[in-house]
Amino acid sequence: METKLLKAGDDILDEAAELLRSGGIAAIPTETVYGLAANAYNVEAVRSVFRAKGRPQDNPLILHISSIDMLKDIAVSIRPLALVLAENFWPGPLTMIFPRKPHVPAETCGGLDTAAVRMPRNAFTLALIEKCGFPIAAPSANTSGLPSPTSAVHVYDDMNGKIPLIIDGGECRYGVESTVVCFEDDETVRILRPGAVTPEMLREYCHVVIDSGVLEKLDSGAKVISPGMKYKHYSPSAEVYILKGSDGETANFIKTVNVNKAGFLGNGDEPLPHGVKRLRYGKTPEEQAENLFSSLREADAAGCTEVYVRMPQTEGMGLAVYNRLLRAAGFRVIDAGNCGGKDAL
Repeated sequence: METKLLKAGDDILDEAAELLRSGGIAAIPTETVYGLAANAYNVEAVRSVFRAKGRPQDNPLILHISSIDMLKDIAVSIRPLALVLAENFWPGPLTMIFPRKPHVPAETCGGLDTAAVRMPRNAFTLALIEKCGFPIAAPSANTSGLPSPTSAVHVYDDMNGKIPLIIDGGECRYGVESTVVCFEDDETVRILRPGAVTPEMLREYCHVVIDSGVLEKLDSGAKVISPGMKYKHYSPSAEVYILKGSDGETANFIKTVNVNKAGFLGNGDEPLPHGVKRLRYGKTPEEQAENLFSSLREADAAGCTEVYVRMPQTEGMGLAVYNRLLRAAGFRVIDAGNCGGKDAL
């Protein structure tokens, strides 16, 4: 299959919409990561997305909409709190989970009775959804398990020859997937996957509970209602380790690694032994989120077999970064103050 790579713009809206209407799939830009789009109501198109990604069938997709009317066509009921959050965070990186109507295919929703829905903050993709007239199901446009794509080049690396069209909308603004919440009651949401809409932001409008699965490994047989909770995700071919410790402890630990095969993501000030590849990360959680996936991909391109990442803070956007790192690292956190190398796990 030939894969076309085209710049986002009004001139290709009709072509992209016709492709999706006919049951085809395409990679689209959003403000979080690139998505692999299909008509959410077309079962065969949705199956094509799962096949192209190699994605487990029980991992639900997110439905992307362009209006509240489109949400009403998906959800059996919509809590008043959901409308408050939509008014304040849509379009934007917030996904909310609703009981789904029968015409929303179970295949789109991982076999669940619920549907995960968001309104993306990307002018091209919003216009595309509006032109299609149906919600677009769009998981991240990468091979399942690898770091999510934050540029069209990342998508091309994974999807060339597997999909007919990649729409290049530039670098993604946030660099990590959307925050996913479900509703405990009319006043409380539970965060299932953290993102750019942080717990602190949500607490301005409601009570917030953080699900244990955000920072803990779930059992393989666990049933989940949000993508990004169950399987190993976001991981390069290199083995990833999270380093917990002070600047000095981290510097001492890095001296113990295989320097010619190691990559390192830190705040940029740490002294590194010759041979260790310094990868982009950042000093703030926002910078770390923006750089994380592209740097993990860069580690593979550079031939790293091990990648060590400074543990981020766990407040604000840092919670999303730590959540992604835990899954990329298979929950391997090293206490750098206990310089026993990997045996400190």
